[in-house]
Amino acid sequence: MTSDEIRERYLRFFEERGHRRIASASLVPSAHDPSALLTVAGMHPLKPYFLGEEAPPERRLTSCQKVFRTVDIDNVGNTARHLTFFEMLGNFSFGDYFKREAIEYAWELSREVFGFEQNDIWVTVFAGDEALRLGPDEEAIAIWQAMGVERERIVECPRSENFWQAGPTGPCGPSSELYIDRGLEYGSPEDLPGGDNERFLEYWNLVFMEFDQVRREDDSGTKLEPLPAKNIDTGLGLNRLAAILQDKPSVFETDQFSPLIELGEELSGRRYGEDFATDRALRILADHARAMNFLLADGVVPSNEDRGYVLRRVMRRAIQQGRALDLEPGFLVRYGERVRAVMGAAYPELNEHSEGIGMWLSAEEEGFGRTLAQGLGNLRLHIDQARSSGRSSVPAAEVFRLHDTYGFPYEMTSELLAEEGLVIEGDFDELMEEQRARGRAGALAGAGPLATADAREARDAASSFAGESGVATRFTGYETEEQQTTVGALQSITANGSDGDRAAAGPRYLVKLNESPFYAGGGGQVSDSGTIECEHGDCRARVEDVLRLGEDQALVVALEQGSLSAGEPVLARVDHLARHATECNHTATHLLQAALRERVGSHVRQAGSYVGPDKLRFDFSHSQALSAEELRDVGDRVNAWIARDDPVRPITTTLAEAKRLGAMALFGEKYGDVVRMVEIGHGDYSRELCGGTHVRSTAVIGAFHILSETSSSANVRRIEAVTGPAAVELLRERARLLDEVAAELRTSFQNAPDAVRALAQERKRLEKALKEGGAAGSGTAAPDLEALAGRAEKVAGARVLAATVDVPDAKALLSVLDRLKGRLAEAAILLGTAADGRVHLVASVAPELVQRGVRAGEVVKAAAEVVGGGGGGRDTMAQAGGREPQKLGAAIDAGRAAIESALAA
Repeated sequence: MTSDEIRERYLRFFEERGHRRIASASLVPSAHDPSALLTVAGMHPLKPYFLGEEAPPERRLTSCQKVFRTVDIDNVGNTARHLTFFEMLGNFSFGDYFKREAIEYAWELSREVFGFEQNDIWVTVFAGDEALRLGPDEEAIAIWQAMGVERERIVECPRSENFWQAGPTGPCGPSSELYIDRGLEYGSPEDLPGGDNERFLEYWNLVFMEFDQVRREDDSGTKLEPLPAKNIDTGLGLNRLAAILQDKPSVFETDQFSPLIELGEELSGRRYGEDFATDRALRILADHARAMNFLLADGVVPSNEDRGYVLRRVMRRAIQQGRALDLEPGFLVRYGERVRAVMGAAYPELNEHSEGIGMWLSAEEEGFGRTLAQGLGNLRLHIDQARSSGRSSVPAAEVFRLHDTYGFPYEMTSELLAEEGLVIEGDFDELMEEQRARGRAGALAGAGPLATADAREARDAASSFAGESGVATRFTGYETEEQQTTVGALQSITANGSDGDRAAAGPRYLVKLNESPFYAGGGGQVSDSGTIECEHGDCRARVEDVLRLGEDQALVVALEQGSLSAGEPVLARVDHLARHATECNHTATHLLQAALRERVGSHVRQAGSYVGPDKLRFDFSHSQALSAEELRDVGDRVNAWIARDDPVRPITTTLAEAKRLGAMALFGEKYGDVVRMVEIGHGDYSRELCGGTHVRSTAVIGAFHILSETSSSANVRRIEAVTGPAAVELLRERARLLDEVAAELRTSFQNAPDAVRALAQERKRLEKALKEGGAAGSGTAAPDLEALAGRAEKVAGARVLAATVDVPDAKALLSVLDRLKGRLAEAAILLGTAADGRVHLVASVAPELVQRGVRAGEVVKAAAEVVGGGGGGRDTMAQAGGREPQKLGAAIDAGRAAIESALAA
C-alpha cells in the first residue's frame, strides 16, 4: 500500500463515518497562536475548537496535517523512525463522540482496512498520576477488552507516555496508543509497548481530550480544568504506518523516502547500507530536504531568529552532510526537485512556489558553503588543541565565535564535537544574550514603557470584559464611517503613569458598541481613531484604540465631556482624513507587492507590514538589496496602475475558490472557509485575502513614492513609501531643494545634474594631482584607487573589497581607505599592509551593512588573529595590527570570510 493510498483510505474511512475532510494547515501557526513557532501536531491548528474559542465547521473532522518537530532532530539518521517533518493523519470530535467510538473506529480501520492481525495489536493506556490527581483509565481498558484485546496486551503506562499535551498549557488528556508487535526477531519476550525497543512500533495515538491545563493564579504551577466539551484528538503517523504496511525496516526505505535516498546515492557514488556514516548522512539529507522544502513553501525564509533559525539549522545541517559525502554544489536544488516529484501532487504549494524555493536553496547553500570549509578547519584546530592538552571540552567562547564568524549553528557544532567525544564548556546562551542585549540597546532607547504597559493592560482587561458583557459588536466600517448605535457595555480602566498624566488624558473606558464603524487593527493596518458623541451632544469621548478580540472588538476611549452609560444612544464617527490616508496606503501596499513579484520574482512574499495614515512599510522575502533600476521599475509600475484608475473590489468567497484564483494569503494568518478577497483591476495582477479597508479605485491614491529600501532582517527587505498628499508634499520639497541647488550652482534646475557632474570631475582631477604630488614626496607609488575599487565583489547584494595595499604605514592605509569610501557606496572594505615587520589592518562598513550584521570590529579581529595580533573599534570603522607579515594574505582571507558569513546570515 503506497503512502498516497494510506492517506486516501484513512481520510475516506472517516468521511464515510460523518467526518468532514479538511486540508492541511500551514506549518506556520496562526499569528494569534504564540504557543509554538511551527505546527507540531495534527490538532495544533484546531486548538481554538478544542478550547471552545471558535466553533468548528463540523463536529467531526479528519485531516492529514503537515507537522514539523525539532525535538528529535539529533536522532534523525541514527534511528529507523525519527523525522523532523512528517504527515499526521487524524480524526477529531468536538463534543460529539468520545472514548468508545474513537476506540471502535481505530480497531475497525486497523483490522479491516489496514489488515492487521488481532493478536499483533497491543495497546497502552494511562496508568494515572498522583500530581494530576487522576487514576488509571479503567474506562479505556474495559472498551479495549470489549473489542477483543486480551488484558495482557493492554499495558498501563505513566504520564510521560500516555498523557498528551501540546505544551506547558493548553488542551490535554489521557491517551491510548496502538502498537504493532513486529515479532521476537526485533526484540525479546520481555519487551513491552512504551519501552525503548524495536519490537513494538507505535502507529496511532488516541487522545481523550477533556482537560485544559492552565497556570495557577499565584504562578505556583498548573492545574487541570474541564474543557467545555469532551473531545477526541487522534494522530497516526503516515510515514511510520507506511513502513509497517510496506514491510520495510525503517521509514527511509518507504516509497516517500527511497527516491531521495536513491538521489543521494546517485550524487555521491555511495551505497545505502554500506556503512553507518553513509546511511546516517543519506537519511539526514532525505529528511531535511523534505523539511526545508515544505517550510519554504509555507513562507519561512532562512534567518537567525525564531522559525527562520529552525529552517537555517536544518539547511546547514544538510549542507554539512552533503559536503561529508562530497556532493557537488547545487545538490539542495536537486533534492528540491525530487521532493516536488514525490510530494507535489498531494501538496501543490511545492509546485506553486518552486521558483522561490529553488532561489532560497541555492542562496543558502552558496552562502554557507563559502565559510563551511574554513569553519570546519577552525573547529578541527580547537578539537586538536583540546586533545593535545588532555581536555574533554571546547570553550563556549570559541563555539560562539564559530557561530558569529562562520554561521555555524550551536547545535551543529555540539553534534560535531560529540562525534569526537567532546563537550562545550561554558554558557553559550549567555554569550548570545549579551550580543542580543547590545543589539537591543539602541532600539529600546526611545521606547515608551507607559504606552506599552497601557496597551497590555487594556487588552488583558478587554478579553474578560468582552466575555462578561455578552455584547457582540457588528462591524459596519466597510459600508460607513458614521454609525448611529448604542453603548452595549462599558468598564472603567486605569492607565499606568502619574496622576497628572491620567488627568490630562481624561477618564478612560473599555466600550462595547452594538454596531461599530471603527476598524480594529490587524493584518498590518492600524486601528481607526475618531469620536463617540451622545445623541444630544452632552457627552463626547475620543477613541484611542480599537482592540481586536477574534471576530469581536472593544474600544478604548478617553472621556472628554460629560459621562457615558450602558444603553446610551451615540453617534460613532471615524476620523475621515486618517481613514482615507490609511486606505490609500493599504491599497498601495497591495500594488507594491504585485509590482515586486512581477519585477523581482514570484518568491517575494509579505513578511510583515505597517499601514497607517502617515506612511506604509512593507517587509518582503528577498535575499539582497534591490538595484536602483529595480526600485525605479517597481515605483513606476505602481504609479502606472494608479493612473489606470483600476477598480478595487472586495469579494466574499470561499477559501478554496480564492486559492484557485491565485489570491495571496498573509504569512501566519488563519482563514476560515469563507474569506474576504480584495481584487484590483480585473484580477490580472492583484488578488489578496485581506480584511482591511481600501479605496474604491486606484486613482484615488493619487501618487506613490518610495522613501527607502533597506534590510529588515536576514533575507527580509523593507520598503517604506508614502501616497496621496504626503507623496505630493514630498515631491514639492524635493523640487524646492533642487531649485536651491541650482541657485547655488548658478544654473537652471534642468542643468543642475550636468553642473554637479562637472564639479565631481574637477574634484577627481584635483585628487589625482594631490595623489601624484604625495607619491613624489613619499618615494612610494600611490595605489591606483580606480583599479582597487574595481576589485570589489558583489556578495549577497553588497559590495565587498578585501585587499592588500602597498603603502608605508597605518596613516597612509587610512588615507587610502577614506578615499575608497567615496567610490564604494554601501560597501564593506578591509585593507591590509605590511611595513617594517608589522601588519596594519583597517576596515570600514557602511551603516546599511551594519544593519545586516557586518561589524568592522569583528572583521579586523578575525583578520588580526591570523597574524598574531588584535584590535577593534566601532561597528563602522576599526583598526588592528599584527606581528606576522608573512600571513597577511591569509588574514585578508579570514576577514573576507567574516564579512561573507555575516551577509549570508
